[in-house]
Amino acid sequence: MNIDGKNILVTGGAGFIGSHLVDLLMREGCRVRVLDSLVNGKLENLDRHKNSTKFEFIRGDIRKPATFTSAMENTEVVFHLACLGVRHSIKHPFENQRVNAEGTFLVLKQAHKAGVKKFIYCSSSEVYGSAEHVPMSEAHPTRPCTIYGASKLAGEAYTRAFYTTYGVNTVIVRLFNTYGPRSHHEHNVGELIPKSIVRALNGKPVLLFGDGSQTRDFTYVEDSAKSLVEAARCDDALGQTFNVGSDFEIAIEEVAKLILKITGSSTQIEHDKNRPGDISRLHADSTAFRKLTGWVPKISFEEGLTRTFRWFNSRPEELSVLLGQEKGINWE
Repeated sequence: MNIDGKNILVTGGAGFIGSHLVDLLMREGCRVRVLDSLVNGKLENLDRHKNSTKFEFIRGDIRKPATFTSAMENTEVVFHLACLGVRHSIKHPFENQRVNAEGTFLVLKQAHKAGVKKFIYCSSSEVYGSAEHVPMSEAHPTRPCTIYGASKLAGEAYTRAFYTTYGVNTVIVRLFNTYGPRSHHEHNVGELIPKSIVRALNGKPVLLFGDGSQTRDFTYVEDSAKSLVEAARCDDALGQTFNVGSDFEIAIEEVAKLILKITGSSTQIEHDKNRPGDISRLHADSTAFRKLTGWVPKISFEEGLTRTFRWFNSRPEELSVLLGQEKGINWE
């Protein structure tokens, strides 16, 4: 499918990954409509497009079907990224599953009604829980450790059901850990890399929960966004589920050391108790997706960390303001 010039809806398009996806789609000449509640997303992430005649922003909640009356109008492709995150799910499990599971069902239902040509569901490696063996192919058991992971898995199940029962052309993409500019450092949506960069820039110890041996598979955000576009372009991907990662694992202790090196900080690494529901190991096997679409990540991990550091270091806010938004707390 040639998506160039198509009418695209991106739910969660003001968020971290969503806004980078919007950037890419706009460069491809698409007409892009964003639906976002702005609970976590930020309008500033979309500022460069606000005066374009090919861009439209709608503020709305995916749990409210009335929102879709205008959002789905003339839509040809839907990228569904709207969700609440893993940290949020610890303290607010019911709201988390309503947005991630029920919300996905409602978006699928409206997409079917509107006759969209393709529906790309952005899932997560959290559906697996901790790795039982590595690298993790799509056949790896799905045993999520958190409500977030469970709700994303439920969203996958709804997506497959709409493909098999109603003929909606769907593709499921399980993104492993994504990082880069615009990533969240704030309070309970804050992620390891941006939180650590903000702390290091302020001369504060980098805070790790647990002993630091947990591993992750990181992909730079522009590469993750590109994978979603390639999933939409590939007709042979219909009805399938794919891992997308950089196919390497690194311990978070090593990530922290790299951040201290890149930021030039002389501060230390501090450890706190383990986080509830934390995953001990992730390592993607993206072979199936790479073979089918030709997608490969372009940005190395250290280069991506450097770009992320430069972005935070060039923010208009004072570094102390960023630190005040980073609460340095365990999941609650």
